Amino acid sequence: MLHRLCVLASALLLVACGASSARAPESSPAPAAEDPADDMAVGETTPAGPRFGTFGFDLAGMDRDVVPGDDFYRFANGTWERETEIPADRARYGVFDMLSLEAEEHVNRIILDASELGGEPGSNNQLIGDLYASWMDEEAIEESGLDPIRPLLERIAAAEDHDELAALMADIHLPSVYWTSISPDPADPTVYAVRMGQSGLGMPNREYYLDPAERFAEYREAYLEYIGRLHDLAGIEDDGSRARRILAFETAIAEDHWTRERSRQVSETYNVLDREALAELAPALDLLRTLELRGLGSAESVIVAQPSAIAAAGAHVAAADLDTLRDWMTFRTLSDRASWLPRAFDQARFDFFSRTLAGTEEMRPRDRRGTELVGFSLGHAVGQEYVARHFPPASRAMMEELVDNLIVGFRGRLETLPWMDEPTRAEALAKLSTFESRIGYPEIWDTYEGLVIDPEDHFGNRLRLAEHRWNDLVERFPHPVDRRRWSWPPQIVNASYHPLMNQITFPAGILQAPFFDPEADAAINYGAIGAVIGHEIGHGFDDQGRRFDAEGRIRDWWTEETNARFEEAAARLGAQYEEFCPIDDLCIIGRLTMGENIGDLGGMQMAYVAYRNHVAVTYPDGEAPVIDGFTGDQRFFLAWAQVWRTLFRDDALRQQLVNGPHSPGRYRVLGVVRNLDAWYDAFGVTEDHALFLPPEERVRIW
Repeated sequence: MLHRLCVLASALLLVACGASSARAPESSPAPAAEDPADDMAVGETTPAGPRFGTFGFDLAGMDRDVVPGDDFYRFANGTWERETEIPADRARYGVFDMLSLEAEEHVNRIILDASELGGEPGSNNQLIGDLYASWMDEEAIEESGLDPIRPLLERIAAAEDHDELAALMADIHLPSVYWTSISPDPADPTVYAVRMGQSGLGMPNREYYLDPAERFAEYREAYLEYIGRLHDLAGIEDDGSRARRILAFETAIAEDHWTRERSRQVSETYNVLDREALAELAPALDLLRTLELRGLGSAESVIVAQPSAIAAAGAHVAAADLDTLRDWMTFRTLSDRASWLPRAFDQARFDFFSRTLAGTEEMRPRDRRGTELVGFSLGHAVGQEYVARHFPPASRAMMEELVDNLIVGFRGRLETLPWMDEPTRAEALAKLSTFESRIGYPEIWDTYEGLVIDPEDHFGNRLRLAEHRWNDLVERFPHPVDRRRWSWPPQIVNASYHPLMNQITFPAGILQAPFFDPEADAAINYGAIGAVIGHEIGHGFDDQGRRFDAEGRIRDWWTEETNARFEEAAARLGAQYEEFCPIDDLCIIGRLTMGENIGDLGGMQMAYVAYRNHVAVTYPDGEAPVIDGFTGDQRFFLAWAQVWRTLFRDDALRQQLVNGPHSPGRYRVLGVVRNLDAWYDAFGVTEDHALFLPPEERVRIW
């Protein structure tokens, strides 16, 4: 539902569905890869009442002057949109952000309690409290200056030839033109494989370097200024020529980068190279040496996501002069760790990446950023306490019931889909039968054995955290994949589908109102978290998830005829979304957002079937009651609109359109409802309304 924590830069890993709530702490290098039930029925209310309104929906946020068939998003959310301001320290604000901030308050309390209690070295309390203390000790960070990062910079400066610089790119602490990770093998998800893919860009993606539009040209000028500012702060002489060479080097790499749309195509990014082929791919990078230096010398093959981009990057490295390469690695090392350094570096990074590229007006308070850092870096240590305090067993039981109901509803649709032939239908039903749902928190928790956190050494703590994460992956590599592991902490506000495991995961963080409210009307829970559940199930059958079978293996199980029908329907859906242009010169990219759009549409279709099944059982002689003037079906669709309330700053919206796999919230509502017959019936939408689509133009996939 909410964001591709993954999309596998290569489309092979984890599909996360959300709004940009699951992100690493600012300036942090990217990660290397990767109860008893009670008797309450789903949707049953208690005297305490729901959190929002009388039945789980914020009626005050509506704009009833808007006709639902003309703009359903504004009808449901128009007053909220007009009266809500984006906080100065955020680039966007919506329901996801609201819940994330609430979860952050809970996490902050856990951190402060751990700091007060303390514990033996290596205990969760010690790690949590001391990491937070090291971040909050600004005076010590200021006094240390550049001393903590100097050993990294000196290694770069000491490199005497291209070969030595290429070897440095294999170091997890230094920048590279490619990434290396470990994840389950799509050919056999019970074992791990090594993966590599394109990297090397300081700005979000290739469009920021190549798009001729005026705003992107302004981003490039600001990037040059940012490079120069870091050089000045670090005492590196630069008349502008160093910055221009760095930008030129990254621009050359960007020209050969695959687009985001292409990089999510499983059929293109699954390229298995044996050791000989890997050595020949980019000789200047010596990728076999990378395997050795990363502790992966036993790997007999590597999955390369974008082979041509890595080959080209190797050629650019070989052609670049040593000074340019050293300057690039020095700048990127400073930039990637700017928030670990004195405030001037931290501020410089914020001014470019957050203020210029996303429009954020103010840096978040340091304690909030520290809470985010600890909650992410030590997510399972914090998560154990979060679950104990904030996730009641009853919520898990209700979610299990909802998931079961969604699967029953989807099975019924699969059994009768007119465009699917019988051989393909049998495979689809087999895949659905192996779906595994994970709710709230993991069966086993990650541990931090051997991790040293020093309250007086923040920079060193961050290096050791990166090493611990990587070493944990390397230790797993020779062993069978453990399906019980979670990559996310339970306090995160998001949900995901993992195609290689065929698992849907709903952390405790998202199981809050308005997504999930044990005291709300059933229609609200089905239209909100029910549709999210359906969305994640739908990822198993979207344009990329459908390429994996019941065992999570990459395999084409589609007949030619049924495949053609799917492709035709998906293309029509993509064309619909490309008509949405949130910014005059930028529209939604249909191929980039295809998986999430199919997930949204299919999720709502599944959730509606499940809701109607609920109504049939609960009210065998009629319909759900009208509440505050709204029928059950109307409440169902209003719930979907409510959870996608979102405001963007202009630059953040631009970044979402060119870099994000999700359509902006407004279009996640409009793009779905106009394809659902039941919505037309619920709100009396006719050909006289702006959102009307003739029945033959409505896309019906799942």
